[in-house]
Amino acid sequence: MKKYLLTAIAIFISASVFAQESSSSSVVRRRTADDRNTAKTNTGVTQRMQQHFDSSPVSDSELQWMRVIYRQIDLMKDENAALYYPDEPVDGQENLFRIILGRMANNELTGYEYLDGREMFTDNYKVNMRDVLDRFHIIYSDAKGSTERNPKFIIEEADVPSSEVLSYYVIERWEFDKRNNRMRTRIEAVCPVLHRAGDFGGEAVKYPMFWVKYDDLRPYLTTHNIFTNDDNNLATCTYDDYFQLNLYKGDIYKTRNLKNRSLMQLHPDPDELAHAQDSIQKRLDSFEDKLWVPSLEELAARREAAEKAELAAAGETPATKEVSESSSTKTTIRSARSKRGTTKSSSPKTKPAKVKKAKAPKASSSSAVRSVRNRRR
Repeated sequence: MKKYLLTAIAIFISASVFAQESSSSSVVRRRTADDRNTAKTNTGVTQRMQQHFDSSPVSDSELQWMRVIYRQIDLMKDENAALYYPDEPVDGQENLFRIILGRMANNELTGYEYLDGREMFTDNYKVNMRDVLDRFHIIYSDAKGSTERNPKFIIEEADVPSSEVLSYYVIERWEFDKRNNRMRTRIEAVCPVLHRAGDFGGEAVKYPMFWVKYDDLRPYLTTHNIFTNDDNNLATCTYDDYFQLNLYKGDIYKTRNLKNRSLMQLHPDPDELAHAQDSIQKRLDSFEDKLWVPSLEELAARREAAEKAELAAAGETPATKEVSESSSTKTTIRSARSKRGTTKSSSPKTKPAKVKKAKAPKASSSSAVRSVRNRRR
């Protein structure tokens, strides 16, 4: 009997051990598959995070209207200071250029050649990171594990020329999606511009470095919080929120056209250039409004805005207009009163005719009237 019990216990233990080994081997296989999938993405972020930002592009058949705009973002303006500061890493916070250069040096982000209006984001126009570092004289060293197929570089913090990147070029796509009936602005690419003076000083020369697709850069921007208001020192905004909400301010320097010319080439005069930039921006802002019938409130607001514009052009304000209207009204009333006075004085005064009262008829003599007082007794 004891033999049978020992045999049963041994069979039970061996079965449990076999089940544990099979389950552990399956877990190992699953992890290996996940690691392979992560290695295939080669983006430096998790596959789930990458899929969250990989939105399916809208085809041209679903668009009713689209226009490509090139902007220049000046980092020396207060509205764009969040992209420049801190120029040195502080408490784990980095500016935009350090994020871009660090991801490219670690071979997690791809850059494309700057072709001055003929941008092609294909494999044939990918930049070689080693050539980029040599071209702009950025000191680097090969990282451990760097290979020819997977090159990685180490750049010291003091060697990053973040203080010389004073502007960015941004490609915007203004699209009207007829499927959702809405207007949206989508950022297509970002290009850091290096401002570097010559050996003999003088005005700094602008050197566009490379283009980076915003969809590839976006997962890294969501992990960096920044603050954009000096009154609130909490970092309540990310770089991605900053771009998605269009919190930056930039001048239009080019629109996609057949001749591939910039606005400065089309309008050499500075006044004409400024007028062209303003007209393009107004057309972009008012395009969506022209597609719908305005409500009564919108019409009233437009009418009021037009009246204010007319007053401003005439050099008046609503307060002065009210004063002038009240004074003109008082003048009209006074003139009316004076006219009434002149009409009264000019007309001759006529007394009303007296109406004679009708006398009571006299009593006739035939009627005998005897006085009671003088009656003799």
